Amino acid sequence: MKIAILLYDGITSLDAIGPYEVFSATAKCEVKFVAKKKGLIKLDSNMGYLHADYCFSEVTSADILVVPGCSPPNYKSPMNDEDTLNWIRKIHKTTKWTTSVCTGSLILSTVGLLNGVEATCHWGFYDLLRSLGTIPSENRVVRSGKIVTAAGVSSGIDMALQLVAWEFGEDISKSAQLILEYDPIPPFDSGSPKKAPAPMVEKIRGLMQELAKQEPEN
Repeated sequence: MKIAILLYDGITSLDAIGPYEVFSATAKCEVKFVAKKKGLIKLDSNMGYLHADYCFSEVTSADILVVPGCSPPNYKSPMNDEDTLNWIRKIHKTTKWTTSVCTGSLILSTVGLLNGVEATCHWGFYDLLRSLGTIPSENRVVRSGKIVTAAGVSSGIDMALQLVAWEFGEDISKSAQLILEYDPIPPFDSGSPKKAPAPMVEKIRGLMQELAKQEPEN
């Protein structure tokens, strides 16, 4: 199965690497990192870069498309880049599954794939997702037809495991989960706005809103 993972400057590494590791663990997938231009793609952290081995013109179809998210305001760059949006539209016509992680659903909404459709993203961007004509969901993974969206960052692993189960069966998905030893037992139960203290939620929401007002670095 052919997987295309979109890369663009400012992406969150785990949004791309989480699904990549799941798909790779099946030994049944050919995964390609694709960007507008080949080469190093700057991350939104101090980790450095990922490498895009393929450019848009070299990947014209895929069984699964993954659109990762990013920290604000980096999502504005792909949302305002017609080459990126047109490539997603083109690939979407060929896919069995078109997917996103975190704020990647904002990009899918801009493409026009989520108008009036239920989808999810990081909880801090529900209002922005709604403003783009999409119906926000608080679920961790949401399927609407062949479009599957995942909530914030780490949920991309859950989404990829679900896709593997749909495509190859539960045993293959469970095996991939075991290979990755994905058995999270976090030290705190504050991984969603429903569980975290209200002052903490509002503080982080405010920080994200302030960051969203900025312009992405060129």
